[in-house]
This record gives sequence, structure tokens and C-alpha cells, in this order.
Amino acid sequence: MAAERGERRLTTAEAAARLGVKPATLYAYVSRGLLGRERSSDGRTSTFDPAEIDRLARPGRARRGRRPTTDLVVPSALTAIAQGQPWYRGLAVTDLAATRTFEEVAEWLWTGQFPVPLAAAPWRAGEAALDAGRRAQAALPSTALPLERIRVIAAALAAGDELRLELRPAAVTAAARSLIAGLVDCLPHPGPPPAVGGSIAGRLWGGLSTLDPEPDLVGVLDAALVLLADHELAASTVAARVAASVRADPYAVVSAGLATVSGTLHGGASLGIEALLDEIDRPELSATVVGDRLRRGERLRGFGHRLYPDGDPRAGFLLARLRATAAGSPRMAVVDALLEATTRRGLPEPNVDLALAALAHVTAMTRGAAEAIFAVARTAGWIAHALEEYDRNTPIRPRAVYTGPAPGS
Repeated sequence: MAAERGERRLTTAEAAARLGVKPATLYAYVSRGLLGRERSSDGRTSTFDPAEIDRLARPGRARRGRRPTTDLVVPSALTAIAQGQPWYRGLAVTDLAATRTFEEVAEWLWTGQFPVPLAAAPWRAGEAALDAGRRAQAALPSTALPLERIRVIAAALAAGDELRLELRPAAVTAAARSLIAGLVDCLPHPGPPPAVGGSIAGRLWGGLSTLDPEPDLVGVLDAALVLLADHELAASTVAARVAASVRADPYAVVSAGLATVSGTLHGGASLGIEALLDEIDRPELSATVVGDRLRRGERLRGFGHRLYPDGDPRAGFLLARLRATAAGSPRMAVVDALLEATTRRGLPEPNVDLALAALAHVTAMTRGAAEAIFAVARTAGWIAHALEEYDRNTPIRPRAVYTGPAPGS
């Protein structure tokens, strides 16, 4: 296009200046599929088509990306999706999952600093809050899924915090620690009760698995929490940011995220994958079970991710950790047989939804555990995005592209 107009391609700085945004925002447009770019031969720089930049800058236009998604661009310093993986405040998520705990990464997202071990703030809810949360979720049917219990627990915890509308950063992060701890500690425990004051991963294990907490597997769960803590502007994060932009309290922000993450095209995608893995009694039946589902016209979830055409690095990391920790497990053999069968048929690489379902399957967790892990992890990210919105102090008010009858017709 640029050649047709006789105009050379724009550098990153020139393209950002023409749009009136920072380079980071420019690359956010790229990651959301709103803008194309060409990399230099050494991969260090990019150039942009001026015609495409001008269309993006045109006021009042109907923005059309390369995928059928709605365009909402929000400046954020939290997560970049670049070089084939997420980066939290400039640090690769897989490096963080290998070296840091969930609690440390949550603090990194919230404050840009890792906590000093001896001075780390406690992650626990008050006894009155725990009592309210436990009683609220206990009123649900025995068939209620963990995520359904978590949503009720969040509402109960909110009702007991009379200072929840104090939105200074220190108050929000204190509420966040208490909230995440409460979401985990109020779940019923199908197995042995977790150690008091233990890690969030260890306590979440107690609310999801019937097995004794084996340290290495709890470590895999902790890594999963890190990998899922944030993912730029996923649908649930948009909901959370919209709530925070109008000064909703942190509990309401998290409730908005929890309501959205339950969707089958979001965190709820793992529920069907759990059922698929449970249906495969023996590794040699994996292809048969998958074939039966395809014959019934069912969609096979858990494979491919539009942001990671070369494979979801979070899934690769988590599955590798799980294999190393659960070597020889019959349940892990089922997971590997499924992946072998889908690879032979040319399916895309597994995504993190499948990896979470595999973790829940191998560790004999209760039905719906994978989406609960997703929700607890992502709560840290929703709070980080809320902190940005509280500081921005401007309501998010998208405009519609009206397609109905002309007014007055």
C-alpha cells in the first residue's frame, strides 16, 4: 500500500508519533491484530504501512482487526505479549514460573517490586470473613463446581469488608491478599486440610484434590498460578477494568472478572477437556474417544491459540513440569497419548486450557478444578489492572458502531 502511494514505510517512532501514542501502545495494536508490521532481517526493528496507520488514526471509524473480535485498546504497563510469550512488567512469564512463587509474582504485578521475604505481608483473611465465606458456599448444592463456590465466596467476603471502597494502592493490595486467601481457604476440602499459613498453591490444593499434597506437584500448581496470573486484555480483564474505571471496589472488580471467566470461550474451556480426559480409560483408547467426539460434531477444545501461532508457551512449560513430576503416572500416560494422537492428525499445539485440565486430571482434582485454578490465578491480574484504572481515574466508555435503522425512519 505504501508503495502505491509513493510513501516509504514508517519506523516505530514515526508510526507512534502519527497515532499520538507510545511505542508500547503501538505494539499492543499489533498484538491485538489491529495493525500489521514487517520485521527487519535481524529482527530488531519493525516498519509499518503508513496507509494502515492512517486508517487506524481516522476518527469515528469502525475498527476492524484481522479477527472477529471487538477492538478496545487500553494503555497498560502490566503484560506484553511479544516474542511468542507473555511478559509481566518486562519479565518472561516462563522465567517467573520457574523461579518465583505466585505470591511474589502477584506483588510484582501490583507494585513492580518483589516482596522482601522477612517483611512480606500475610496472605490470610480474618476469621469473621472466613466464617461468612464458608457458610455462603456451604449453602450451595453438593454438585456446585469450585468456580461457582468461588463466586459466592467473593460476594460474602465483600459484604464483610466495610472499608472496601478505600482505593489507595496499599489498601487495595491488602484487600487483594485477604480476598485471594479467602477464596482459597473457604473452599471445602475433599482431602486432608492444608497447613495453616502455607502457600496459596498448597492451600488451593487442599480445596481441589483428594490426594495428599506432594511438594513437587504443589510446585507445578504454583507454576500454573504464575503462568495464568495475567494475559493482557482477555475478556475477563476487560470486564474487571471497566468495573474499576468507575471506582467499583476490588471485590466488585474481581466479581466482574469471575462472571466473565466462567464463559466456555474463556476459563470455562477447560471443563470440557477435563471430561474428555476422564472419558479415556486407557492410553490406547485416546484416538477412539477423540474420534467419537468428532463424529458427534463436538468441537475439540484445548488446541491452538490465536496469539501463539507457534504454540502456547504456558502450556509447553506446564506440561513439561507435569511430565517431569508425574513420570510413570497412568493418568499422565493418558494425557500424553491424547497429545500423540492429536499431533499425528496435525492438530495445533495444546494451549494452556488443556495443560490446566491435564494438571487437574493427573492430580485427581475435583471436577471443575482447572477453571478454579484459572480464576484464582487471574484474580491477581484483575487487581493489578484495577490499580491502573484507579490511578487513571477515567471511566471506560466505548462507543458503539450503530447498524440499526436510521433514527426517525
